[in-house]
Amino acid sequence: MNFAGKRVTIMGLGRFAGGVEAARWLAEQGACVTITDTASESKLAESIQALHGVSIERWQLGSHDEADFQQADYIVVNPAIKPGHPLLEIARQSGARLTSEIELFLSHCPTANIIGVTGSNGKSTTTAMTAAILRQAGKQVWLGGNIGKSLLPHLKQMKHEDWVLLELSSFQLSRLSSDVRWPSVAIITNCTPNHLDWHPDYHHYRHSKQRLITQLPPTGLAVFDPLDPELSTWQTLVKSRHLAPWKVDSVPRLQVPGVHNRQNAALAAAAAEACGANRKDIEQALVEYEALPHRLQQVAEMEGRRYFNDSLATTPEAALTALFAFDTPVWLLCGGADKGSDFAPFCRQLATHAAGAAFYGSTGPLLHSLTQSFAPAGHWSCFDTLAPALSWCTAHAQPGHNIVLAPACASFDQFTHFAQRGEFFTQLVHNLTSPTR
Repeated sequence: MNFAGKRVTIMGLGRFAGGVEAARWLAEQGACVTITDTASESKLAESIQALHGVSIERWQLGSHDEADFQQADYIVVNPAIKPGHPLLEIARQSGARLTSEIELFLSHCPTANIIGVTGSNGKSTTTAMTAAILRQAGKQVWLGGNIGKSLLPHLKQMKHEDWVLLELSSFQLSRLSSDVRWPSVAIITNCTPNHLDWHPDYHHYRHSKQRLITQLPPTGLAVFDPLDPELSTWQTLVKSRHLAPWKVDSVPRLQVPGVHNRQNAALAAAAAEACGANRKDIEQALVEYEALPHRLQQVAEMEGRRYFNDSLATTPEAALTALFAFDTPVWLLCGGADKGSDFAPFCRQLATHAAGAAFYGSTGPLLHSLTQSFAPAGHWSCFDTLAPALSWCTAHAQPGHNIVLAPACASFDQFTHFAQRGEFFTQLVHNLTSPTR
């Protein structure tokens, strides 16, 4: 793509790096950049400040203007924009090409080796573990995608022998063009219903994830567990090489808790080994690996109670994974915005296996009611916000117990994003009496 002199509309600046770096990079290419977002200038203040000094042709904030879509050559679509948005249809009919920040990167990335990682749960950790192993093996690694960092600013620094690790969401995969340079290695952690408030149905969501496999080059490599009930049905889609993960028993002792993290490590180990890492480097990197923020991250211990931030557990399945990660009693903090999930199976498991739970936010009453219906005599309570829910769990938990923020829901009812929720929880914990990190 040659953007010099082209009219490019960025739909959704957002509060993460993608929109900002896409705007900066496109301006550097000589494009006439328009930024449009329904959020107000005050809500986007940080992102706007990051573009200070960048040549932006036009700002349209607080609402969209149809003309910005009718007159554009390209539309860079924020991943959060839902399929079928009427303005995108107008853009298509007007002859604009729809693209995305991740597509810009893949279209202009040099011949570095690219590994793509996706899945409903565990993709961030698996991506980071794979990157850690390859770095331990002495390779130059670039980590980006949905894990929160745009790699567009680093395109000129990348070399043929480098490795790029991309965490890819269903949103990103859904819109990615077939004619870009797709990753040559695909790691799939799992696939369960998620984001059904964005995808029309589970079939659409699953198909988006499967594209990481179906778009592999003939010499590519797919890494996933063939014994997984869902993924076992994907084997017929693999037209390149397929590799199973390491046996979980072969994974060394990890600092991060839970069998799910051992499964993530088993995938990372198999992929990294196929990419040239030796067993010694794999084991050392995994032993030294520390939890990513907001992913079952221990943030404090107070009077024998351990506090964990798993704010990225935005689905019932992810929250159950957190619940079952411990051998000692768990008190969960659950709630937030509904993404179209079926909460009944989650609440049934929670009622049986949790020591107790505090529910909050817009889904709090529903989660509370469902859990009580399965275990009326259990330790369950409901609050409007997270702060009193945490205080209640702290008051009821005993030394040796774990208090875990595993919301099972999105954050958008009370927080800007999952990271803000996790940071708020962490600050609440540190404000408790005499916590020790």
